Amino acid sequence: MKHILHLISSLQGKGSHSIQLGQAIVEKIQEKYPGSTLEELNLVDIEIPHLSPAVLRTFFLPGEQLTEEEKESIRFSDEMVKQLLAADIIVIGAPLYNFTIHTSLKAWIDHITRAGITFGYGENGPVGKVTGKKVYVAMSSGGVYSEGPGKANDFVAPYLNAFLGFLGMTDLTVFRAEGLKVPGVKEYAMEKAIDSIRID
Repeated sequence: MKHILHLISSLQGKGSHSIQLGQAIVEKIQEKYPGSTLEELNLVDIEIPHLSPAVLRTFFLPGEQLTEEEKESIRFSDEMVKQLLAADIIVIGAPLYNFTIHTSLKAWIDHITRAGITFGYGENGPVGKVTGKKVYVAMSSGGVYSEGPGKANDFVAPYLNAFLGFLGMTDLTVFRAEGLKVPGVKEYAMEKAIDSIRID
């Protein structure tokens, strides 16, 4: 039995391909691990706040030094970190917008990046503390970015792989629904994406 955290960062609502793909991944996980629990977090709907200078400052202060106002200001970040650490498997819906991730997903990343909690520094440099997790990315895009000329403009999969790896989440698999606006490709894009799902 696993605890699954499904993150949504699409602006498309029910018509979203990344949400559909993410839900298909979740279903496959639940088939493999019956009885698993699911926590779904729509980062767009909750209007996840971007970091402010005041909140960033509190990240570097010991808890006992924080005022009640400061503790309240990082409550959101603390909750995001708690959710992340409690999950065994993270499914991240990541549509490609303007070659990169949506700002809501970037804001989530900023809130979970906490020195001394989700990463630290050792003698040989940074050390990720969020280990033992499996991450699946449900990526969608109008064009084809896994290969060909579009590959150089994919700043979704490489970024998530690099940064989540920095935090210790090195076991990451990307499933792509791509070419969703390309004639001759879009007709089969979702079917191909869902058929590609393999759960380790």
